[in-house]
Amino acid sequence: MAVYSIKDLEKISGIKAHTIRIWERRYALVNPQRTSTNIRYYSDEDLKKLLNISILNQNGFKISKIANLDDDQLRDRVLDLCLDARNNSVQIESMMVSLLELDERKFLNVLSGAIIKYGFEHTVEFVLFPFLDRIGTLWQAGTINPAQEHFISNLIRQKLIVAIDNEMQNFTATGPRIIFFLPEGELHEIGLLFYNFLARKEGLDVVYLGMSVPLGDLKQVNQVRPADAFFTSFVSAREKNELENELQKLRDYFPEIPFLVNGLQFKDLNPKLPEDFTIVSTIKSFKEAVKLLKFSE
Repeated sequence: MAVYSIKDLEKISGIKAHTIRIWERRYALVNPQRTSTNIRYYSDEDLKKLLNISILNQNGFKISKIANLDDDQLRDRVLDLCLDARNNSVQIESMMVSLLELDERKFLNVLSGAIIKYGFEHTVEFVLFPFLDRIGTLWQAGTINPAQEHFISNLIRQKLIVAIDNEMQNFTATGPRIIFFLPEGELHEIGLLFYNFLARKEGLDVVYLGMSVPLGDLKQVNQVRPADAFFTSFVSAREKNELENELQKLRDYFPEIPFLVNGLQFKDLNPKLPEDFTIVSTIKSFKEAVKLLKFSE
């Protein structure tokens, strides 16, 4: 069982620590245990309950009314909201609960409902990516284990691969060639898969290499299928100078080919970019970069 500090709960749920303490005192909504030095700590069950409370509270339920619901009633109210949500936060919070419970059916129901309501691209950008940011917070806090992360990542990968397969049924490459890869040691593939999907929709000639590709192998692929551009992503934690060195090494290997780069590390570290490197952080910025590639052909 994971152990959370009140600061962990604040980061994961978005509820201020001060508010959590008030809810504890007035309504006994969660009941933390304490260390020998009287510091609060919380369990998975506390976190799941708090996430559900957050969903209801954000959607107009008064905290005094929520306090009178038992656990089953609380889950039922949240499920009703998930089936007819008008904002992305409900889906994200519900996915967090399904991750903690390892509940595949709940996760896929929420995801499918969001895709039907918003469309596939919107759901990935505004629901799935923020959800994955939350998972990153959990990972950094040491409060989810690898099995939980693999469980949810594989469900998302399945959805993306099905979408790519559907897109390729009537696919004809008419645009420039772009090689998708993750650097050696980088294993977080979901963002790469999604932009690969978008590239195919835009008519690009895609060569998809996947995760942890050594530079030497990348160079050999480029000799066989010369790229008009590369797309890569950096998600795993690293120091700023380490990231800048990796980017410069890519530029040294491929001095004349543009790079589109993506990942949390660019947001967190704000590294200096080599010439002709473009950060892609949204669907819009990716499509703008694709237009430039097509124009430069």
